[in-house]
Amino acid sequence: MKSDAFVEAVHAKSREQLEACFAPDARFLSPVVFAPYEGRDVVLTILVEGAMKVFSDDFHYVHRFENDDAAALIFKASVEDREVDGLDLLTFNSEGLITELKVMVRPMSGLDKLATAMAERFEALGLVAPKV
Repeated sequence: MKSDAFVEAVHAKSREQLEACFAPDARFLSPVVFAPYEGRDVVLTILVEGAMKVFSDDFHYVHRFENDDAAALIFKASVEDREVDGLDLLTFNSEGLITELKVMVRPMSGLDKLATAMAERFEALGLVAPKV
C-alpha cells in the first residue's frame, strides 16, 4: 500500500522518513484552520514539531482504506486527558508521493484540546496560520 511508508514514519516519529513520503508541493489541511498550509517543509514541521509532540504516545492507526490515488487512515490518540478519534486523508500523485494531508478529529472537546496545544506549539515555532 502507498500509505505504508507514511504509517511507518509516523510511528517512528522520523522527519527523514516522512520527508520521503511527501511531494515538495504538499499541502496540509488542518481540522482547525480553513486555509491550507503549503509546502513539504511546513507540513513536516507541523507533523514532527507539532502533532507528534502534542499527541500522547498512544497514537495509533486502527483502520486503513486505500485505492490508487488516496488513503483514509483512522487513528486513536490522546491529547492531555482527552481521547480523540481522527482521520488522516492522504492524496497521492502519480509517483506515489503525498500531495495532500487532510486531518479530521472528533469529539469537539478533543479537538479543542488539540487546537489549544497546537496553537502553543505553533507560537513557539513561529509558525503563522495561512491567510484565506
